[in-house]
Amino acid sequence: MNINTLIFRNLKKNLNNYYLYVFALVFSVALYFAFVTLQYDPSMDEAKGTIKGGAAVRTASGLLVAIVSIFLLYANTLFIKRRSKEIGLFQLIGMTRNKIFRILSTENFILYFGSLILGIGIGFSFSKLITMILFKTTGVDAVAKLHFSNHAFVQTILVFSVIYLLIMLMNFLFIKRQSILSLFRVQSSTETKVKKMSKFEIIIGILGLISVASGYYASSKLFGGDFTTMPQLYGAMLFILGTVIIGTYLFYKGSVSFIFNVIRKKKGGYLNINEVMSLSSIMFRMKSNALLLTIITTVSALAIALLSLSYIGYYSAEKKAVNNVPTDFTFINTQDFERFKEALIEQDIDYKKEEIEVIQVLLNLKDITDTESGILNGTLDAMPNSVISEKSLEGVDLQEDETLFTGYSDLLQRIIPLHDSGVTELKGKNQVTRLKYLGMRREYPISGWFTAGGSPVVIVDDRLFQQLKQDLDPAIQKESSLYIGISIEEDDLREANDLFQKLNLQERWGNASQQDMMTDQKKSIGLIMFIVGFLGLTFLITSGCILYFKQMDESEDEKPNYTILRKLGFTQKDLLTGIQIKQLFNFGIPLTIGLLHGYFAVQSGWFLFGAEVWTPMLIVMGLYTLLYSIFGVLSVYYYKKVIKASL
Repeated sequence: MNINTLIFRNLKKNLNNYYLYVFALVFSVALYFAFVTLQYDPSMDEAKGTIKGGAAVRTASGLLVAIVSIFLLYANTLFIKRRSKEIGLFQLIGMTRNKIFRILSTENFILYFGSLILGIGIGFSFSKLITMILFKTTGVDAVAKLHFSNHAFVQTILVFSVIYLLIMLMNFLFIKRQSILSLFRVQSSTETKVKKMSKFEIIIGILGLISVASGYYASSKLFGGDFTTMPQLYGAMLFILGTVIIGTYLFYKGSVSFIFNVIRKKKGGYLNINEVMSLSSIMFRMKSNALLLTIITTVSALAIALLSLSYIGYYSAEKKAVNNVPTDFTFINTQDFERFKEALIEQDIDYKKEEIEVIQVLLNLKDITDTESGILNGTLDAMPNSVISEKSLEGVDLQEDETLFTGYSDLLQRIIPLHDSGVTELKGKNQVTRLKYLGMRREYPISGWFTAGGSPVVIVDDRLFQQLKQDLDPAIQKESSLYIGISIEEDDLREANDLFQKLNLQERWGNASQQDMMTDQKKSIGLIMFIVGFLGLTFLITSGCILYFKQMDESEDEKPNYTILRKLGFTQKDLLTGIQIKQLFNFGIPLTIGLLHGYFAVQSGWFLFGAEVWTPMLIVMGLYTLLYSIFGVLSVYYYKKVIKASL
C-alpha cells in the first residue's frame, strides 16, 4: 500500500465518522463568508442612513471566528487523541514522526480546504437570503442583490488558513511529545472512572446544588427593590454570576453523581440493563467532563438569554410604541398640529382628534411603596408627576378625595413597586392634598413625553384638578400642558405618515409618530436579534457537535462491554433502550441547566427590553430545544451502529 492509498482510505474513513465535523465547518465558513459579504455589499449602502450595522456585523464576524476557532481546535484535539493508536502503529512499522505529520497534514488539508471552498460556495449562494433576512428583520426598504465580494473571499481564506495552521501546530506538538507507549494509552486515559463516591465528592455535590439555588434566588430579587444603590446592584450581579458558574461546575463535578448514587442506593444495588447502560455510565463520566459541560451550559444560557431578550424587545416594539405614543400621532402644541391638520385636509385625509390637559404636581409615594429611596426624579415624597382630570378618560368617576394611577411601566414597577391601596399626597406650590389611592390601571392615556417614558399618570376628580391648576409650581411645569392625539384610518395612515415626515414635525421634541417609533425600535432591536440569532445558531451547532464527538469516543470505549452483553443474550433493542435513556441525560442535563440559567436571567431583567415575556421566551427556548435534540438523536443512531458491529 502506498502513501496516497493510505491517505485516501483515511479520508474516506474520517468523512464517514466525522461528517458532522465537516457539516459544522462548512456551515461556519458559509455563515462567516455571508457575514463578511454584508460589509462589502452595495445594497447595504441604502441602509446606512437607517441602521448602523457595519460595526455590529464586524463585531459579530469576530465573535463567529472565536466560536469556530475554539470548536475546531477542541474537535481536532479529540480526533488526534482518537487516532493515537494509529499514529503509534505507524511508528512501529518504521515511519518517522515527520512523515506521519505530513500524512496527517495532507489528509487535514484536503478535508479542511475542501470544506472551506464548499462553505464559501454555499455562503455565496445564501448571502442574498441572509441580506433579505436582515432587511426584513430591521424593516429596511432596500433591494437585496446576489453579490460576490473578492474582499470577503480573501478575508475568509486568510482567517480560516490561520486556524488551519494552529490545528497543524497542535498536531505537530502532539506527535512530537508522545512516545510509542503513551500513544497506545492516550485514548484510555482521557476519561476518568471512579467506582465509589468519597465524602468530599458528596459535599461538592450538595454545595453545587446550594450554589446554583442561591444564584437563582438572588436573580429573582435583582430588580425587586431589595438592591437600591448601584454598588448593591453590581455586587448582586457579580454574586449571581459567580455562584451560578461555580455551582454549575460543582453540579457536574459532584451533584450529578450524588443524585444518581442516591437513586442507585434506593434500589439496593439491583439495577436493570437500562439503568446500568444509562445511570452508571453518566455517574462516572460527567465529572471528568465538568469543565467542558460548564462552558457549554454557560454559553448556552447566555445565547438563550440574549436571544430571548432581543426577541422580547422585537416582539414588544409595537406595544412599547403604543404605550409611548397612544394615538397614531401626538403633538404638544397647537401650531404644529395646525400645520399637520392643513396638510391632511389638503390631501382629503380624515382624522380624529383628542385633547388632554396635563399638569405637573409633586407626588408623595412613601405610604404606598416599600422602596426606601427615590431613584429617578428625586425622593419618594416629592416626585414630579403628570396629573389629568377624570373627564379625560371614559369610565372613570372619582370622589374629590380619591385618585387612580395609570400607565406605570413594567421597569418602574420593579424598581418602585406600588401597593394596591393606601394614602398619597399631591403637593402644589402652597398646599398639600391627601388622597385615597385606589390602585393602578393599565392604560397609557398620554404620550411618554409627559411621563418620562413610564412614570404613572395621576387621575383626580375634575374639581380637584381645577384647584391644582390654580396652585401650580412653575419650577416643575413642562413647557406645554396640552396633549393632542390624532388617529387616522388604516388605509390613509402611510400617506399621513409621509406628510408628517415631509413637514419635519418629528424634529420638534414632543411630537411623535407611532409608526416611526415602532419602525425605529424594530430596526435597532432587529439588528441585534439578527446577529445574536446567527451567533447562537453557530454555537448551538458547534457545541452540539462537541457533545456528539464525546459520545462517539464513549461508544468506542464501551464497545467491548456491548460485545460481552450481546454474548450474554441481551438483544440490540435491550441495549439501545438504555442508550436512549443515557443520551437523554447526556444531552438533556446540559440543555435543562442551560434553559434554567437562561430563564432566570430573562426573568430578572426582561422588563428592560419589552412589555411581553412569556410568548417570545417560550418560542426561543422551544426552537433551541428542538435543534439541540437533533444531536442527541444522531448520537443514538451512532450507538446503534456500534452495538450492531459489536458482535
